[in-house]
Amino acid sequence: MVTRLGMIGISEGDGHPFSFSSIINGYDDAGLAASGWDGIYQYVRRRDPSEFGFDGVRVTHAWTQEPETTKRLCASANIPNAVEDPGAMLGEVDGVIIARDDYASHVELAMPFLEAGLHVFVDKPLSQSPDELRALRPYLESGKLMSCSGMRYAKELDEPRATLDTYGELRLVRGAILNSWEQYGVHLLDAIFNIVHARPLSVVGLEAKHVSVAVTTEGGPLVQIDALGDVGRCFRVDFFGTARISSHEITDNFSMFRRTLWHFVESIRTGAPAIEPHHTLTLMRVLMAGRRAWSEHREVRLDELHV
Repeated sequence: MVTRLGMIGISEGDGHPFSFSSIINGYDDAGLAASGWDGIYQYVRRRDPSEFGFDGVRVTHAWTQEPETTKRLCASANIPNAVEDPGAMLGEVDGVIIARDDYASHVELAMPFLEAGLHVFVDKPLSQSPDELRALRPYLESGKLMSCSGMRYAKELDEPRATLDTYGELRLVRGAILNSWEQYGVHLLDAIFNIVHARPLSVVGLEAKHVSVAVTTEGGPLVQIDALGDVGRCFRVDFFGTARISSHEITDNFSMFRRTLWHFVESIRTGAPAIEPHHTLTLMRVLMAGRRAWSEHREVRLDELHV
């Protein structure tokens, strides 16, 4: 029996629907080459055929805000059904991937499918509204909803993930990323806090020309994240321990996306949450606290934000 997935939405400058669909369905060389996403085409075409697809899973339906974009998406990843409205997928698919990273749209797009009992993956960040997060919490807890950055599963961080005990006392974890804190900070939060299992307590803004925040943790290291704005490609994490120091540039989008999709597919198969729900909600609270700390010039404790 085939698990049918719908691919929903696209954001400016973000080709996740094209990469996600190609990883699940495989890709049409001419279609993806003509899609307008040359960067995705170049890294996808370098992968071995064995790295595409999941047994019994297909993206069967697609919708984006622009019919021409939907047409290119379907041609790129062998998707048979382009629909004019995402609601047309209800009754036709077993789950959907909300592939837009503009978090203000997430609840409106996801809720009809969640209320219908379908499995939903929502691109990062899930939401920065306490009210929305409270509404979404039951679906996280039931295993119907998954949301994260692919950097949670970055291949380049496998080594520190497996050997964290060799760092001695971990004093500092530092990350730097392009673009804004609101949309891209979650990349580094997911990457770091899937390795450092310490509870975030508070966030303070640091003096800088860009958004720079420090997250204090309970019994763990200080976590500093710099969202550098309009700079070149930058996804970097550094670990500073008393016994070891290491630096990691994250570049392999394909592997992190495939791992993310594997975990979503596995959650559909098992019915269990792919990520501990409290973890997802905590990282959204860190995002909100960081924004408030920066704008209000004060330390913001996570317990000020109730979700």
